[in-house]
Amino acid sequence: MELDTKFIVIELNNERYGIDLQQVKSIEKMQKITQLPQASFVKGVINLRGIVTPIIDLKERLKLGHSTYSDDLQLLIVQINELQVGLIVDKAHDVIDLDKTKIEQISDIYEEIDHSLLKGIAKLDNVLLILLNVNAVLNQEEINEVDQLVATE
Repeated sequence: MELDTKFIVIELNNERYGIDLQQVKSIEKMQKITQLPQASFVKGVINLRGIVTPIIDLKERLKLGHSTYSDDLQLLIVQINELQVGLIVDKAHDVIDLDKTKIEQISDIYEEIDHSLLKGIAKLDNVLLILLNVNAVLNQEEINEVDQLVATE
């Protein structure tokens, strides 16, 4: 019997996405982000309980536009390899259990989609939940770049 996997449901542009709960460290209120010079995809950093945490706009990374900064946004603190990163999301919802048999792979007919970013799609009642692969949000080169940015802070 397949075990359920826990996902946290987030919202971006009124669409729902799922992120594996094992990679989520916390959900935080939006806070002031200190901008860094020459940080292409990093919006800046925050000091989160003594850890300098780079912040990335998840909408931008997924090519869904840009977040309009407001206090309503939330930060999803995730672990990508050894790096703690904050992802800007519109809203974080419930944690759900997903039966692995309900998860379907993204078809290769969608060639313009970077399949590494997606774990699959889950059918929930009359809603499709796109499951994101957080590890693919940053490639190794970008992780190294973020590491260097944070180290100089």
